[in-house]
Amino acid sequence: MKKLHIVGIVVIAVAIGAIISSLSDSSTYANFEEAFATPESEFHVVGTLNRDKASVYEPEVNPDLFTFYMVDREGEERQVDLLKSKPQDFERSEQIVLIGQAKGEVFRATDILLKCPSKYNDGNPEETGKES
Repeated sequence: MKKLHIVGIVVIAVAIGAIISSLSDSSTYANFEEAFATPESEFHVVGTLNRDKASVYEPEVNPDLFTFYMVDREGEERQVDLLKSKPQDFERSEQIVLIGQAKGEVFRATDILLKCPSKYNDGNPEETGKES
């Protein structure tokens, strides 16, 4: 076999290994029921903030812990411990995507994505609260 063929086979093997390892590390979208059924896996859970329950952020006690309640798309509510500081404009969010794992009865999120209302509503200044 030529050296070029050996190098090509090695490159292909490394590429296949990289693809397989990235697939096993990737998380998937789920609801709370699925996330709590397999707590060892990481999931993306989509839902909305339960504004009827209190959110707790005490930066003087622990600046990397923010606790709140979220309702997933299926209507199941769970307590969420976000292992980061409270995001800016959190209360204004329309939708929340949590990235994390289930731990006991609590979903422990390592990251969060917020969908906030757009400041551009079809160009109507009365909807944005500003005049042209």
